[in-house]
Amino acid sequence: MKIIIATQNPHKVEEIKEIAKLFHFCGAEFLPMDKNLNFDPVEDGETFEENSFIKAAEANRLSGEYTLADDSGLCVEALEGAPGIHSARYAETPQKRIDKLLDALKNIENRKAKFVCAMTLVGPEGDVLFTTRGECRGEITLSQSGTHGFGYDPVFRVKGSEKTMADMTEDEKNRISHRSLALQKVFEYLKTIK
Repeated sequence: MKIIIATQNPHKVEEIKEIAKLFHFCGAEFLPMDKNLNFDPVEDGETFEENSFIKAAEANRLSGEYTLADDSGLCVEALEGAPGIHSARYAETPQKRIDKLLDALKNIENRKAKFVCAMTLVGPEGDVLFTTRGECRGEITLSQSGTHGFGYDPVFRVKGSEKTMADMTEDEKNRISHRSLALQKVFEYLKTIK
């Protein structure tokens, strides 16, 4: 079975492939979107789930294949869930997003946060086959640490760990991340539709 990953983000495609390898899931081949398909969905949903569906449906419309989309972001308790679904658009660059977040939390004691990932699997006929969500809880650090990962990883310390996501090895992160938790449920579902 071939499944198109509904994203233009090469990090996401590689991470999904690595997680599949880590959990020895070989029931599907995960492929990137064809760059010639002009994949540019309007993510105007109000939840991670809605945006995940929008991306999966558009990828399916363009490809006619099984498609899997994820919409993910960082939700900070003291910021009433922000940046949330706007995580990737919180500021112009990854570093500016981190700077803006740390600035917003200056002098705030409650630094609880969670990474959220909603996934939608759409079948070749355009029907939604499966939806799920994964959450990884932790807190925002006072400063950046680590060189791995991407996005907010350098300022997100995982609950029960002394490490930020950017301090973790790829395997460590891929065992506990929000994307991994959601994807493991997708793997379980895919085993039932062979």
